[in-house]
Amino acid sequence: MIRSILLLCLLLSATSHAAAPRTFNEAKKVAWKLYATHPVEFYCGCRYQGNRVDLKSCGYVPRKSPQRARRIEWEHIVPAWVIGHQRQCWQKGGRQYCTEHDATFQRAEADLHNLVPSIGEVNGDRSNFSFGWLPQKPSQYGACPMVVDFKARKAMPRQQVRGMIARTYFYMSDRYGLRLSSQDRKLYNAWNRQYPVEAWERNRNQRLACVMGHGNPYAGKVDLGACRR
Repeated sequence: MIRSILLLCLLLSATSHAAAPRTFNEAKKVAWKLYATHPVEFYCGCRYQGNRVDLKSCGYVPRKSPQRARRIEWEHIVPAWVIGHQRQCWQKGGRQYCTEHDATFQRAEADLHNLVPSIGEVNGDRSNFSFGWLPQKPSQYGACPMVVDFKARKAMPRQQVRGMIARTYFYMSDRYGLRLSSQDRKLYNAWNRQYPVEAWERNRNQRLACVMGHGNPYAGKVDLGACRR
């Protein structure tokens, strides 16, 4: 425990004066460092070291792509596809055009509050699907409690992260003017109430605020002064 606290303090000190990433590639490089003291994959709860996932740590069984299942990828909770499809740039040339020509999209794509480490296979399966309640029992990925319904184009995450997902959608909606459907807003309001902010989410919010220069207000208050101490 003491060693983890010391590592966290060193990490905060190292990133306290860092500028917010300007691109998705920059954001991924920063994210590797920010998650170094808590290397737990988001959707299944697997431990990982470097880029390699310890599948046994969460009982994960690959559905179709064993090679991709063994690596960590950086997942947008609010998919880049969703962000882009609400902007004119996407009509001109898709994600690449938005990345090169739309400043708001660039900031949203590189926003660390919207990035989490994901098992590559789950990242690919979730794609740009929306989140929701699904009747299926988790079984696609062994003991991993994530469910993806390819026909309905929906995904149901594990309970431990549903609240954070909801609060991330609210944050992204406010900051980048993203529209949420009434159905999604109803779901995320329910998840926000049912799964309140926990210590790990508050700590993550503080760490990210030290780099981004602001926190997610839905995940609690941050102390930017602490970043400089």
